[in-house]
Amino acid sequence: MSAPLLKVDALKKVYRKGMFDRSETFRLEADFEIAEPKVVGLMGPNGSGKTTLFELITGSNQPSAGEVRCLGRNIHDVRYDERDRLAIHYHQSYQVRHFRRVKPSFMMQPAGGDYPVVHLFDEPQFNTQDGYIGFMLEFFRKLRREDRLVFLCVHPNERFHLEILEEICEQFIFVQKGRLTHSGSFEELTGIASVRAYLGDLLQ
Repeated sequence: MSAPLLKVDALKKVYRKGMFDRSETFRLEADFEIAEPKVVGLMGPNGSGKTTLFELITGSNQPSAGEVRCLGRNIHDVRYDERDRLAIHYHQSYQVRHFRRVKPSFMMQPAGGDYPVVHLFDEPQFNTQDGYIGFMLEFFRKLRREDRLVFLCVHPNERFHLEILEEICEQFIFVQKGRLTHSGSFEELTGIASVRAYLGDLLQ
């Protein structure tokens, strides 16, 4: 049996005030598995932990506990210069997020591939002009057809953002205060009270 495309196993990231004051300021916890190619929609309030989750998945942020496995490989044990061959994080204008090095690369393992299986798009800027949205949606579908896992993180402030999620995504994750809620459909997602409170008038 082949390994799932992505396994987020008992993952935690805890931020504290400082070296001497160890009181906790934020905690993200995640535990889920996605075995097959699909497009996953992700949203939540600012500061809820969405970008932190993406950074942990791509290995650009070190977890406090747990691990992330792409095709069975622990992303944090893979060489820094090869992690984007497993998972790649595009932030807003599609620039690639980088990471800080905490261990020499010679002590780490190779990625075992040359093209990322997990693509994470972090609040991309959807231009409503000249068919750009259609172009991007087809790009996401193309990645899925190539057996990739696509995450599309959107911070909805226009109705068309929700329409994009509803059209392209097959599964959803809502992040709030470092906690993840999973939904198997857009209808299920928008039936959750906390999601409805977050989206407000956009659901009208």
